[in-house]
Amino acid sequence: MKTVGAYEAKTHLSQLLDEVAAGESITITRHGVPVARLVPPTDHKRKNAVEAWERWIAYRKEHNITLGDGVTIRDLIEEGRRY
Repeated sequence: MKTVGAYEAKTHLSQLLDEVAAGESITITRHGVPVARLVPPTDHKRKNAVEAWERWIAYRKEHNITLGDGVTIRDLIEEGRRY
């Protein structure tokens, strides 16, 4: 994990963000004391979406729900946005 001072973080933020996007974690210090950490985003949204999809599939099977001919998931999403 890389450590940088607050002034350096301020002046080189774009470069630091590139490093974080590449997977690096960076601790920002003020007078040698850690005050913040830049970390790559986690994959929680994707994980939550996969879990929701799996629950939907299980629910459909349990309740014998079919989408119908020609109906797509996109159609259902768009229909839900109307309300």
